[in-house]
Amino acid sequence: MTEFTKNIVLFACLIILIIGTGIIQSANSALLIVNMGLVSAVMSIGLNFQWGYAGLFNVGVMGFVALGGLATVLISTPPVIDAWNTGGIQIVIALFLGLGTIALTINVYKSRLTYAMRTFLVFSILFLGFFLFRRIFDPAVSAIESINPTVTGNLGGLGLPVLLAWPIGGLFAAGAAWLIGKTALGLRSDYLAIATLGIAEIIIAVLKHEDWLTRGVKNVIGLPRPVPYEIDLQNDPHFVERVAQLGMDPAIASTLYVKINYSVLLSAVLLILLIMAQLALKSPWGRMIRAIRDNEVAAEAMGKDVTQRHLQVFVLGSAIFGLAGAMMTTLDGQLTPGSYQPIRFTFLIWVMVIVGGSGNNFGAILGGFFIWFLWVQVEPIGLFLVDIIAAGLSEENLIREHLIDSAAHMRLISMGVILLLVLRFSPKGLIPEK
Repeated sequence: MTEFTKNIVLFACLIILIIGTGIIQSANSALLIVNMGLVSAVMSIGLNFQWGYAGLFNVGVMGFVALGGLATVLISTPPVIDAWNTGGIQIVIALFLGLGTIALTINVYKSRLTYAMRTFLVFSILFLGFFLFRRIFDPAVSAIESINPTVTGNLGGLGLPVLLAWPIGGLFAAGAAWLIGKTALGLRSDYLAIATLGIAEIIIAVLKHEDWLTRGVKNVIGLPRPVPYEIDLQNDPHFVERVAQLGMDPAIASTLYVKINYSVLLSAVLLILLIMAQLALKSPWGRMIRAIRDNEVAAEAMGKDVTQRHLQVFVLGSAIFGLAGAMMTTLDGQLTPGSYQPIRFTFLIWVMVIVGGSGNNFGAILGGFFIWFLWVQVEPIGLFLVDIIAAGLSEENLIREHLIDSAAHMRLISMGVILLLVLRFSPKGLIPEK
């Protein structure tokens, strides 16, 4: 079997699994897997940029994904006028004061003053800037969070189209990646992993605890959509008439219609990213990045700026994470900072890239869909197997109850088993790098 034929067979098997889900469970379930699979594939391409192209070990994926979700809230939700009138201007002043303090500190530190004078001025600026910042910031936050906290309690957003939040989410993540890369990319790979993980946790902590910005763990729900609402479709006589002619229930048809619209949007983004990623991979820039990955010393001896190239790849990959985070938050219709767990947005994406094939964009896409399919379907498959195994046992039997309770944990076991099998029999992934 040729490599091309094998790849076709792998994608065909994936399509069969999704179609089988639609037949056995429901079309809604299959479309839900497709949509989240598309988002997972985008994340996988982002990690493939960093790890597959350049060998950068980033375990802070969830932080950049969260920034994309934050962009969705800040761009698409309507502003809370009362909150802005109460403390919005003070928040803006405090943030600019904080940035000014940092900038002034850096300039003083880089000046040609004596060491003693520089040290004194740096500590003085930081001390005064911190207390001025808190004096303006804290009362403004308290005032904002007291404005109808059960519904808002935050500043809201700009009320712009939600699709605009997708590229801006990428810009948010790219900006954060640039700041992180300027300080951390000079570290060894294991230290880089620790640094990215720590910074990701800081970002998640901010989203969880700064209610004035994201409502914290109270979540932001009811985000605007780029597609119609199901209830609007069900109240549309033309839509109801069309689905009636097809013999479908309007409620089910409206749900399918919305999910198909999302599938088209997400597929368009993935297709554009795939084309750009392939062009980058085959360009002189892509060959240089892979040369640096394979032998940094030799590449540097040839005059290549290794740190600068690593920074470029790190920013590009993180921008894709931010884009995917904005897409996922739009798909969910809500921002839930408490759900940004490493097991979902870091470990799972790494498994997708490793299983699919590091360094190969088509492998990353295959891994994204396949691993997400297993992540969703392993639990119901486990329950089905438990019903078969324990068919002769009573409902109250302790062994049966234990097996049913254990089915929920099959996800993690299955991920480990799949990863071990792939690393044993196909160490470079299902679709290896050429």
